[in-house]
Amino acid sequence: MKDKVVLAYSGGLDTSVILKWLTLKGYDVIAFAADIGQREDFKALREKAYKSGASEVVITDIKDGFARDFIIPCIQFNARYEGRYLLGTSMARPCIAKEMVRIANLKKAKYVAHGATGKGNDQVRFEISVYALNPDLGVIVPWRDNEFRKLIPGRREAIEFAKKHNIPVKATVKKPWSSDENLMHISYESGILEEPAARPPEDMFERTRSAQKAPDKEEIISVEFKKGIPTAINAKKMKLVEILLRLNELGGRHSIGRIDMVESRFVGMKSRGVYETPGGEILVTAHRDLEGITLDNGTIQLKETLMPRFSKLVYDGFWFTPEMDALKALLKATQKYVTGRVKLALYKGRVMAIGRESDYSLYNQRIVSMEDDKGAFDQSLSTGFIKILSIPVRAHYQRTRIMR
Repeated sequence: MKDKVVLAYSGGLDTSVILKWLTLKGYDVIAFAADIGQREDFKALREKAYKSGASEVVITDIKDGFARDFIIPCIQFNARYEGRYLLGTSMARPCIAKEMVRIANLKKAKYVAHGATGKGNDQVRFEISVYALNPDLGVIVPWRDNEFRKLIPGRREAIEFAKKHNIPVKATVKKPWSSDENLMHISYESGILEEPAARPPEDMFERTRSAQKAPDKEEIISVEFKKGIPTAINAKKMKLVEILLRLNELGGRHSIGRIDMVESRFVGMKSRGVYETPGGEILVTAHRDLEGITLDNGTIQLKETLMPRFSKLVYDGFWFTPEMDALKALLKATQKYVTGRVKLALYKGRVMAIGRESDYSLYNQRIVSMEDDKGAFDQSLSTGFIKILSIPVRAHYQRTRIMR
């Protein structure tokens, strides 16, 4: 009997070519595709997988779990890798790997396989997740196989291999960039984007209009949260997936969420990535603003101190780890009072919070007002407060005088 392998199959160039190659190597290939919000003709994908030699095709809708268990923690941490990237692909890989392991266990497969290259981050994200969930599974990685790379050393040869075996693919030699889409974002890399000085072509973008074509009038919306989880847009209650889809639409209309950056890959090299994350940009902006009125300063500082660490764990692929469990437990505690509504203005690539309200607000207008506070805050007490705070700097100044 042939060894079973569950291939994380997207229907794109790499996994289409890999599926065929695995069958030619004698494996019984189960093509697994996860619906995590990408615009995809899954019927056509299923047919394509079978034509490429798959013995079985499994397609599962995991959008709800992706939104609840992966996107929301990243939103709640206001996570940005290297201060910019909203981690759309990074958070999706462990979600896909979790379902892939479930399918492999169900089908009694000996191996799982993926189409990530030996130069990228996804190989780590997939494999660390697989080993965390079932260390007995073997992992086949064609792009790290010398025989495979000799046959298909690059994307041009992959396109030729696909044509030879009558496999239709989206990528072309003329437009050789690679894209990856889910509820959170669309990412683009490789091909002409490998030149960091070159501006991405406008026809590459799929989710956002250019700022030049965005409306000339700002649009005002509101987003409601309950314990750090978005629950409504413009006072209309919606499910998480619906909220993300709607905010992607609204943000895309106003050119919000485009990011073009050179980032530090986990394997050590620099790479250029272009991202469209309109809904994610709106949610992070709204959530961070609501925390400003509902969290005390110490908790805000703690979260902002830990956010880069959380973001790097997500980016590097360490989702299913004790450290991540500890950070998510902390996250749950910090979101207890992050409930309320944020009003936002969307305009020409920008999203700006312009108002917020919460039943758990720490803001006290009587105390902070520059008008007559009627005794709500005794300003004379600040004299002693500042003198106490200045004790260390006074002492330092005195010793510097001795050294002169």
